[in-house]
Amino acid sequence: MNIKEWISEYNEEAMMADGFDDAIIGICERFGNEPVVAYDRDKAIEILMEMVAEGHEEDDEDIRDMAEEYFVYNVIGSYVGENTPVFVSLVPWDDIDE
Repeated sequence: MNIKEWISEYNEEAMMADGFDDAIIGICERFGNEPVVAYDRDKAIEILMEMVAEGHEEDDEDIRDMAEEYFVYNVIGSYVGENTPVFVSLVPWDDIDE
């Protein structure tokens, strides 16, 4: 079974973000809504950073800024209906005080 087949078991209409398969963390479910694909936001940014870095000589901070800007406007900003995927900011448990 591949990732698309696994996702379709939850929702055949669930959309996936092109190029971000390595950032998939699971399925997001809410009452009253169809399940959608959930991505790790930080991993998605890392994927974009790799894309931006190809052919650019900017430093890591500039590359991260460009990837973040692209992500906000072109990924998060691409709502295409109720089956649009979600991007999750994972809790940085190592940095959280108890």
